[in-house]
Amino acid sequence: MTPAIRPGTDADADGFIRLIGDAWAEYPNCVLDVDAEVPELRALATHFGKVGGALWAAEGDGALVGMVATRPLRDDDEAWEIGRMYVAKAARGTGLAHALLDRAEAHAVAHGARRMILWTDTRFEAAHRFYEKRGYVRAGSIRILDDLSNSLEFRYAKPATGVVVEVLDAAAASSAERRLAEILVACVAAGASVSFLPPLAPEVARAFWRGVSADVATGAKVLLGAWCDGQLAGTVQLVLAQQPNAPHRAEVSKVLVDPAFRRRGIGRALIRRAEQTARGTGRSLLVLDTEADGPAERLYRALGWQETGRVPGYALDHDRRPHDTVFFWKRPGGSRP
Repeated sequence: MTPAIRPGTDADADGFIRLIGDAWAEYPNCVLDVDAEVPELRALATHFGKVGGALWAAEGDGALVGMVATRPLRDDDEAWEIGRMYVAKAARGTGLAHALLDRAEAHAVAHGARRMILWTDTRFEAAHRFYEKRGYVRAGSIRILDDLSNSLEFRYAKPATGVVVEVLDAAAASSAERRLAEILVACVAAGASVSFLPPLAPEVARAFWRGVSADVATGAKVLLGAWCDGQLAGTVQLVLAQQPNAPHRAEVSKVLVDPAFRRRGIGRALIRRAEQTARGTGRSLLVLDTEADGPAERLYRALGWQETGRVPGYALDHDRRPHDTVFFWKRPGGSRP
């Protein structure tokens, strides 16, 4: 029987407590003491209702098998928090977790959310993978709860609506590796000329992004991610020249947009934000190269990039045939040399 998702009530308290207790029991030293630490579980619908939030329960065969809640953050009018996200072990992998999160995110967006945040225990690795698949990335410091379980929590966040491009720090870059690897594999399969040839193995793509994360951590690269209505859909890198005589120069590299999200202005938004970011870091000259006669070349020309030349047969295309490459340059925002 497919679980039915409905608004949660205070009468669901025993089911919620059992669901959370079973989930915590899967991890060593996770202790659920309701009355000492989380008494709100006795009347969770009332608790979220008082702060303008909402709560849902998933019920199947007469038992609660899932739950999720959301609420607005007091210190940020445009941010909502996802909380109390749990799915019974037997119901995992069925799509229920996605359906619950869809319900909570849609409610938050309908009530003005432009950004979603959540906290998850550092031990809950399966939850991390799920949230990362949903476009969330690590953001900010680890939270220490000082509770019976000695809990440490990661903060995850993402833009909720529209096309938004943000700079990813080292923690965010690392948490985005799985999703960025999916985007790279999809782009290569669709014929993108980005150094790789199809079929690109997922583990090779993951290894590439691990290297990028390391470069972000050392300051050699700046990584940007683009979200489209809450999904991480594209990326671009700024490779910062390290030579002593080139502190003013950077290369725009690996402009990638998931084929499922193309023709929504994401590529243009990525380039614009990369140019702004370069100027903000003191880089007054940008360079890039791309396959000749392709859509990327047309985009760069439309955005004011200047061709400096082309090299015949510079790289192999997806059919393993030599293809010309065009080289471009630009001074971001009209910056001077």
